[in-house]
Amino acid sequence: MDGLDQAMLLSLATALGLGLLVGAVRERRHPEGGGMAGLRTHALAALAGAVSLWLGLAPFVVVLALLGVFVALGYRRSREADPGLTGEIALLLTCLLGGLAMRVPALAGALGVVAAVLLYAKAPLHRLARDLLSERELQDGLVLLASALVVLPLVPDRTLGPFDVFNPATLWKLVVLVMAISAVGHVALRATGNRWGLAVAGFFAGFVSSTAAIAGFGQRVRDTPALLSSAVGAAMLANLASLLLFIPILLAVAPSLLPALWPELAAAGAVMLAGGLLGLHRGDDADVPAPTAQTRMFRFSHALLFAAIITAVLFVSAALNAWLGPRGAITAAVLAALAELHAAVATIGNLFSSGVLDAGQARWTLVGILSASWIAKTVVAWTSGGRGYGLRVCAGLGAAVAAAGAVLLFT
Repeated sequence: MDGLDQAMLLSLATALGLGLLVGAVRERRHPEGGGMAGLRTHALAALAGAVSLWLGLAPFVVVLALLGVFVALGYRRSREADPGLTGEIALLLTCLLGGLAMRVPALAGALGVVAAVLLYAKAPLHRLARDLLSERELQDGLVLLASALVVLPLVPDRTLGPFDVFNPATLWKLVVLVMAISAVGHVALRATGNRWGLAVAGFFAGFVSSTAAIAGFGQRVRDTPALLSSAVGAAMLANLASLLLFIPILLAVAPSLLPALWPELAAAGAVMLAGGLLGLHRGDDADVPAPTAQTRMFRFSHALLFAAIITAVLFVSAALNAWLGPRGAITAAVLAALAELHAAVATIGNLFSSGVLDAGQARWTLVGILSASWIAKTVVAWTSGGRGYGLRVCAGLGAAVAAAGAVLLFT
């Protein structure tokens, strides 16, 4: 009974809290009483929703219907002063969230915070939609959302063809990922300028997919060739972020292997960091205007090409692995790195944990997968950004691999 009482108190407290929060925001938005409902009304609406749902579904429906009637009457009375419906919708939502708090308090509280933020950010959101967001950016955003939220759930998520490597859902996820990273880079460029915008976008995109980041920045170079040095620096920072993900992967799969691989990882990471900083320092973007409202956020055809290249690499890797047979334990890990570096790292950890590899062999295999990834990313960079971009990315990643190999040979 105590547990039930505590759960009930938590739900009621959540309902009251979200009602007060939303009501406080409405009070701040209408300090002279012009708003339809303020702090007390929203708090009472949330409690009414919570108590009525606690009593049963029928009382909750009755309370919601009565509140809808009151809202309609209030709108008729105040529509000349404020023709918008935000206040009315907010009041109904507060009642619904109060009822939700009786079932899932955490979700109701989170949605209450989201609602409060949306209400409070009225001016910035209106400015974004009316002044900052262009027609072309809106079109690109709709294409991205449709690709992620409409097309992706409809694409079959199963392997097709020989070697079971072609998965339409995985292929489309890569397309969406490249478009999303390019869009994030566009937003960062408009917000902070060319150099730092690319650097920030590159580093954080690397935690998702450094290969997709390279392809996205290659698109940016094709559109604006003067951003070549800054884009290469951002690509190196993306690979640094990707390399940092090796640490949690190894800690999860084979914690004892991380100290053995640490020298090679540190050497490669230092070169990637130096390359990223050098690209930022030498960027020829001082006189390059930041993307404007008429600049494309991404190019759909380039995203499709990148996904096709990755699929081809996966097919070749799987075919060679199948032909090599049992001797391909190490080779398979290296070949897997052509398409997915982190999966290859996890493979090394599993092979080490199962006793197939010792620490020395694991170090050699690490350098091998870095080399394979270097080759694959060079192809992606050359294809997406052209010869100059491809050569520079090749040189930067090649230097990182050489640093890791030197550490391996001399330690």
